[in-house]
Amino acid sequence: MDNKQAELRQDPAAFIRREIESFVSTAPENRMEFFNGDPIFEKPLVGYASGADPLFTEYKHIIGEFHLTPREVVESATGKKLPPDKLTVISWVLPVALETRVANRKQNKAPALRWSHARRDSDVLMEALRKHLVGLLQEQGYIAIVSVKSPGFKTFELNGLRISNWSERHALYAAGLGTFGLADTMITPKGMAMRCGTLITDLLIPPTPRTATNHMDNCLFYSSGSCRRCIERCPAGAITEKGHDKALCRHFMQNVLKPIFKEKYGWEHDTGCALCQTAVPCESAIPQRKKQAVAL
Repeated sequence: MDNKQAELRQDPAAFIRREIESFVSTAPENRMEFFNGDPIFEKPLVGYASGADPLFTEYKHIIGEFHLTPREVVESATGKKLPPDKLTVISWVLPVALETRVANRKQNKAPALRWSHARRDSDVLMEALRKHLVGLLQEQGYIAIVSVKSPGFKTFELNGLRISNWSERHALYAAGLGTFGLADTMITPKGMAMRCGTLITDLLIPPTPRTATNHMDNCLFYSSGSCRRCIERCPAGAITEKGHDKALCRHFMQNVLKPIFKEKYGWEHDTGCALCQTAVPCESAIPQRKKQAVAL
């Protein structure tokens, strides 16, 4: 038995976390050549959910019958109908580096060039990290399926919105890595300025406890009716007290931001906006609620 195999068997949760942390800290794909080789992301967060977690079945009612369970993702890729309790969903959060967040804080109409480079270049890192984890697990004899790359994964139009049949954000919630906010993003212990990913394996890893009291617990607006900072930050007016208007957000990115970046930099791809993710209390942490005065 080699060292990696021994470490994996002894503490699989710690082993996978260390592998993700090590890869992100050393990968050349996590460096922005245009910005002196600065890192795109800081130290990752990693969490785990059981394939048998009732949430994955509930998502078929909450999100839609089309949403896949971990078992269905694995079956689409391998043809095997494994018991849900024999599967683990690995989720990770990659927090955007401080300098990139600072650059975006100063913007109010479009993302900073540094943010846009980070968003574009991070696609390459995400793909490299997925391949690393798949190779690592398969080398040790385990199934490893990247959820959004599986044969069963689909994106499609529904009621004028572009959606998919696997939500990595909902997997994050199942793995105890955060809750939803007013801007429709995940507020994690490292905030919502981040990217996330998921992988499903038959390596059994103990689930990460969910400590939030509900799926919106980390958002100041939902928990106490305060803040609203993301509403003020949205240049498209797509965030209100009713939530996030995905159609309006998408229209702004496709019809306002994309032409700007094509004209300025010759970029054809979507760089996103993410102004709502910076210069807000939940940018890089779970915001602290103000203590209520108690009458004596």
